[in-house]
Amino acid sequence: MSSKTKTRPLQSSAEPKGIAAEGALALYRGAWGIASAIAPLMLRARAGRGKEDPARIGERHGRASRARPEGIVVWAHGASVGESLAALPLVGAMLEKQGRCVLVTTGTVTSAQLMAERLPPRAFHQYAPLDSVAAVRRFLDHWRPDLALFIESELWPNLILETHARAVPMALINARMSERSFRGWSRAGGLAKLLLSSFDECLAQDDVTAGRLKSLGARTVKVSGSLKADAPALPVDEIALGEFKAAVGSRRLFLAASTHPGEEAMLLEVALKLRENSAHALSIIVPRHPARGTEIEAIARERGFATRLRSAGALPDTTTEVYVADTIGELGLFYRAAPFAFLGGSLVPHGGQNPLEPARVGTAVITGPHTHNFDETFRVLLAAQGEGLVRTTEDLHALVARLIDDRALAHHLGERARTAAAGMAGALKHSTELAEALLARHACT
Repeated sequence: MSSKTKTRPLQSSAEPKGIAAEGALALYRGAWGIASAIAPLMLRARAGRGKEDPARIGERHGRASRARPEGIVVWAHGASVGESLAALPLVGAMLEKQGRCVLVTTGTVTSAQLMAERLPPRAFHQYAPLDSVAAVRRFLDHWRPDLALFIESELWPNLILETHARAVPMALINARMSERSFRGWSRAGGLAKLLLSSFDECLAQDDVTAGRLKSLGARTVKVSGSLKADAPALPVDEIALGEFKAAVGSRRLFLAASTHPGEEAMLLEVALKLRENSAHALSIIVPRHPARGTEIEAIARERGFATRLRSAGALPDTTTEVYVADTIGELGLFYRAAPFAFLGGSLVPHGGQNPLEPARVGTAVITGPHTHNFDETFRVLLAAQGEGLVRTTEDLHALVARLIDDRALAHHLGERARTAAAGMAGALKHSTELAEALLARHACT
């Protein structure tokens, strides 16, 4: 029987403490019923700000922009860049058998652009539908997935429950749940159990997440590690890397990667101190969202820095003090050019960015105190390095100044990080085995 025709009821087991599932779900769906009326206006406004692709807005309403291929369709769904990049090795593994295609859905323009560049043949990207019942049902009616893999923490109620109702095998893989998210879901315990019990199995990145998922009502949870530890190193254009290194020459580099609003001002304080004490140092700021490049350039210029913008096609010259690298898909270049990197989203309470990306290429990791998105990964890498955690801009400047002066130490910390990152691999094998088992089980029903 095909996944288009099979259905199954929602789980009806006893609920944990919290808001009753039926009431919470009714409120949620009622809110989406109202929001659906203004969704077209909202999406157009977001498109005007560069947050939606105007040519593909129909996909957000569940209207596919391409035909469903024949054969088995494996669907992998993640939120944005990090989740989709983590899924790439799994996508490749699922395509080793013929007669399959992989549909990857995400919700951001940047992730769509990266997937267009990096997905292999027989894999393709669509924007995830809005979580209204109508949009989700249109999406599922068209794609009729044979397997659904939800990545990390994408718990959209209508998307999950409508997929489950069609008897599509489902797994939550590479799962992570911060303390903050756990507290939030605990307040809606009934709904959390309804969603998590819809998955045939959950693969958690660590023991802490596994415990939280079990507490909230997941049926079967195993610890597999992080898919990001199995992901290939970020790609690099070797010609562009050579050009950048030639432009920089022997200058010492302070790289701040994937920065968030509120951090750049603090990072420029560090850059100012470096200018005073290490006159030839070059500070490189890579914003998490490239569209903020001109904003960051303006802030730096207001503070008296000689600044260049990469999106304008400029390389740093001997007078450049702050280089704003506001392009998509070039983080691998800057990690290879710099011996160490501060990872953004950690001086502000965003939760940090993926430290395995720099560690995998031997770049030492520095982070602020807010690391809840990757707590376990940071714990392992920082323990291997023996240092790297800073709590203030003064701490950051002191460590950066020391590593700029001691390249051998920076290289040593980077090699320790590389070794630790390699030791965290293994999640790909567990995820692939689970996906294949669910597909085989589905084929026999």
